[in-house]
Parts: sequence; structure tokens; C-alpha cells
Amino acid sequence: MYSQQSVPQGPANDLSTAARIRDAAIALFGEQGFGVGVRAIATAAGVSPGLVNHHFGSKQGLRAACDERVIEIIRDEKLRSLRATGPTAMIDALASLETYAPLVAYIMRSFQSGGELAESLLEHMIADTEQYMQTAVDEGRLKPSRDPAARAKFLVLCNLGATNLYLQMRIQREGEIDYGKAIREMSDELTLPALELYTQGLLTDSSLLDTLPEE
Repeated sequence: MYSQQSVPQGPANDLSTAARIRDAAIALFGEQGFGVGVRAIATAAGVSPGLVNHHFGSKQGLRAACDERVIEIIRDEKLRSLRATGPTAMIDALASLETYAPLVAYIMRSFQSGGELAESLLEHMIADTEQYMQTAVDEGRLKPSRDPAARAKFLVLCNLGATNLYLQMRIQREGEIDYGKAIREMSDELTLPALELYTQGLLTDSSLLDTLPEE
């Protein structure tokens, strides 16, 4: 079970009433799904239900604010990791994986529920990925791509799909799961092959790539 204190705190975070409500909603939506009521969110944030509507207008407005905050945290963390020097930066990021469990739970709930907000969240995640990957290319940390937008979309879909499948299989086996523990175990299993693939590649030559027409 997660409280709003479980939502990562970053430079853009504040302690305003609206921020407390938003962070409580991220945790509860991820934990219980988007059927959770405004009253429960208000209780978790320590405010009256009327304040939720006052700040966000509706539950849909609140969810949109949650999406924006989740995207912001992911963007800031990815840029920080890509700009950090040395392998210790990655080790530090892996050490704090459990901190991001409420965000992962929220994102998975969003895509499972579908709808316009889920579509918007996915589009923003892909656009942000393209942006911070281009930053890394400009800084010499990543190789350039023939199609940066397509590469970003591929990576987002692969990562989200793999995470969703992994967590759903865990839920089917165990019922309710500890997202922090599940994310840690997934990372322990997959970090090595992922880094090996990203660093060394998979194919021994470029013949398949060379057969694709240039656009």
C-alpha cells in the first residue's frame, strides 16, 4: 500500500494543497485503480472533498494533473540519468528503483483502463523520450538514429509492454503484489541483457538494416 509520501519528490514538487491532492491521487489510482472516489483521495490528502473539485474541477481534471506530474518526474529522472557521468549514476538510479513504484503502478493502471487520457499519456511519453534521447545524442552519449521519432516510439512501447506483461503475470500468480519488490526483481532479471543489447547490439552485420529503403 502506498501513501502520497511514496510519490517521488523532485525540484518541481511543492507542498501546496493541490500538490498534496495530486500526489495522493497518483498513489491511490495506482494502488486501487481509477474507480477510487474523490472522498478517498481527499482523506488521503487530508483535505475536504470540496477542495479536490476546487483545485481540479473534476476527477478527470485531477487525473490529467496526475498524468502531467508523472510525465514530469520521468522526464526529469531520465535527463538526470543521461547527463550524469560514469557508471555510478546508473547504479544510484537502480538503488532507488522502489521509489518509483507508485508511478509504475499508476502508468500501468492508465494503460489498462485505456481511453483518451491513456492515449495522451502515451503520446507525451513518446515525445518526451524523443526529446531527452536527442539531448543525449547531442551530448555524445547515444548514437543518432535514422528516425529518432520511430526509435523513441519503439523503445517506449517495448518497455511499457514488457513491464505490463511482467507485472500482470505476477498479479495472476500472486494476487495483489508489492510493486516496489516486483520492479526490483524485474530489474535484477533484465538489466544485464538490456544493457548488453543496447551497448553491444544483437546482429553481427548491418545487412538487414541496409535493405530498408531510405525515407
